[in-house]
Amino acid sequence: MYIIIALVALVFLVLTGVVISRLQNVLKSVNKSDSPDAEPSGNKWNGAMFIVILIVGAVSITWSYLHAREFFLPEASSIHGRRTDDLFWFSMGILTIPFIIVNFLIFFFAWKYQHKKNHRASFYPDNHKLELIWTIVPAIVMALLVFTGWKAWSDITSDAPRDAEVIEITGKQFNWIVRYAGVSDNKLGDYNYKLIDSQNEVGIDLSDENSFDDFTNPSEMHIPVNRPVLLKIRARDVLHSVFIPHMRVKMDAVPGMPTKFWFVPDKTTADMRAETGNPNFDYEIACTEVCGQGHFSMKIRLIVEDEASYKKWCAEQATFLQTYPEYLAKVPENLKAKAMKYVPAEAATPADSSATSTGGAGSSTSLR
Repeated sequence: MYIIIALVALVFLVLTGVVISRLQNVLKSVNKSDSPDAEPSGNKWNGAMFIVILIVGAVSITWSYLHAREFFLPEASSIHGRRTDDLFWFSMGILTIPFIIVNFLIFFFAWKYQHKKNHRASFYPDNHKLELIWTIVPAIVMALLVFTGWKAWSDITSDAPRDAEVIEITGKQFNWIVRYAGVSDNKLGDYNYKLIDSQNEVGIDLSDENSFDDFTNPSEMHIPVNRPVLLKIRARDVLHSVFIPHMRVKMDAVPGMPTKFWFVPDKTTADMRAETGNPNFDYEIACTEVCGQGHFSMKIRLIVEDEASYKKWCAEQATFLQTYPEYLAKVPENLKAKAMKYVPAEAATPADSSATSTGGAGSSTSLR
């Protein structure tokens, strides 16, 4: 270790000596100038190159933008997404205009005011009006950008409308688990991380009767079109990030800190297939936070459909209790009668059937 440090120090000493030697050569050449008006070698070429670089750079930037347009995301498929896009292009326009002006002047002035014999530069020791302008104008523009962005973000993260479809998405290494509130009450049941096991992957708490009709899906997410959708976002292990590019939805999934995001999709999957001319088009939910070796596989399909198709699909899904009737044992005794509606009849024990008949819960056949 000490040998490496010594070698590095030696290299720095050698480089320092080279720099000092070069600097002395420069100072000697300056002192040898015949007069302060002597034109430096290559002065005109250097000035001309600024104009060449200005023109070539402008052409290259324009070509790069036009060439990349085909790879831009299409028009957003959600209401807030188009608002977000409008703010993005507004900000880009506001920033691009001064970028072009400032860079044009930098290169143009370098050419126009290149060294010339008997030419003396003039300068202003101070100009209060100019200083006020270049302080106040950027401050106003910055305040405008910050306020419009803050307003859009506040609306997105505000409380969802009452009629919003509530869906929970949980990230784990390395897939997403989607939990739906069922069709009975659109209320998600509670969860408890201590209840997580190989089957109850999101820790559904069956002591809450709202969880009886919940069902999960680890392969795809379905949402209705033209209705608010509230995503309740969680992480089971490490940091993940929910990203739906076409909806302009992005929110971190943080262990121990639930987050949320609500939006209104207004283009179904079928609409996008017709719009793009791609019969195989699918919306996608991806993870944009590197979460381990299998990060690349964290994506599922998002299917946006009309209200009737969505309700039909929900009605066809098996509840968690239907899929794993043995979890009925974890339901409190005073709620078992209600839970029996969501358990297959053949899975009910004699004791459970007795409780059903005395509790007046009705048939044990699932509502689905």
